[in-house]
Amino acid sequence: MFYREAGDFKTTYAADNQTFPIKFDRYRYYFVLLIAFGIVPFMINDYWVNAIFLPFLIYSIAAIGLNILVGYCGQVSLGTGGFMAVGAYACYKLMTAFPEINIFIHVILAGGITAGVGVLFGLPSLRIKGFYLAVATLAAQFFLVWLFNRVPWFYNYSASGQISAPERTLFGIEVTGPNTTAWAPYLFCLVILTLCAMIARNLTRGTQGRKWMAIRDMDIAAEIIGVNPLSAKLSAFAVSSFFVGIAGALFFSVYLGAVEVGEVFSINLSFQVLFMIIIGGLGSIFGSFAGAAFLVLMPVFLKNVLVGMLGWPTDLAAHLEFLIVGALIVTFLILEPHGLAQLWRVAKEKLRLWPFPH
Repeated sequence: MFYREAGDFKTTYAADNQTFPIKFDRYRYYFVLLIAFGIVPFMINDYWVNAIFLPFLIYSIAAIGLNILVGYCGQVSLGTGGFMAVGAYACYKLMTAFPEINIFIHVILAGGITAGVGVLFGLPSLRIKGFYLAVATLAAQFFLVWLFNRVPWFYNYSASGQISAPERTLFGIEVTGPNTTAWAPYLFCLVILTLCAMIARNLTRGTQGRKWMAIRDMDIAAEIIGVNPLSAKLSAFAVSSFFVGIAGALFFSVYLGAVEVGEVFSINLSFQVLFMIIIGGLGSIFGSFAGAAFLVLMPVFLKNVLVGMLGWPTDLAAHLEFLIVGALIVTFLILEPHGLAQLWRVAKEKLRLWPFPH
């Protein structure tokens, strides 16, 4: 009774190929967008934005990008933190060199620059795969962090080695800097996330996505049936790095405001985004959202419950967080490799049949 497809008859190919062919799914999607755009901005404060919403929105963009590369194309990557650093430093250089240009353009251009760097480091994927490709992308992570630390031009010869985001406005409203209101950076990141999710969804369900999945399942068979491994793999690296670069630019300019590359964009960030798509579900746009939400909300929940309510030491709660994440990764890899997204699909299948047993 809760979830039915009866009456959803399609009369055209376009209707049958909709992103959400079931009316209930479309209405739920519109309802979520209505709440996100029309209600949440009027109810949030600085704590909610900085502790929950901004990290969730930015990590979701990064998780979508990495999921395209790992989940859809099957190319293992451990260089997400380095590519986010490319987006952050590219955005910083653009913001300081061209202060009159809209910050939205800066973020998109930073993503484009990161896409070029991603294609460059994706070239080894044409010859190697699996563990060897993971090591190659890990080398990219360490090289990029070293480069931004050692070349003063990237941080404009600052004595501290940090980069700080200057104040920028969008339609006269400040979205970066210390004087922003809570809803402005939230809506800015939400709009970019919505656009990225729509682009990713349409790419993965179209011809390009089928090429990526063919390479993921068996690259030799994909090449036999006409898929070009060169264009498929490099396009996956380009699109993935584009989204990850946008996430890095937002992470620096809107969320943190000032970063030091070795502390913020370390290997820990690469693993964190990788854990998001493992827990959320490989090869699923919804799984990217679910994994990002879980890893953003879980530390806040543990801190409020264990430290705030039960009086546990802060370090003990932090160690418990690592234990929970590690246990969940092992559990999902063994019992449910497709993560939270598959659990959501199973729940919908149950609702389709309820109250009947079969």
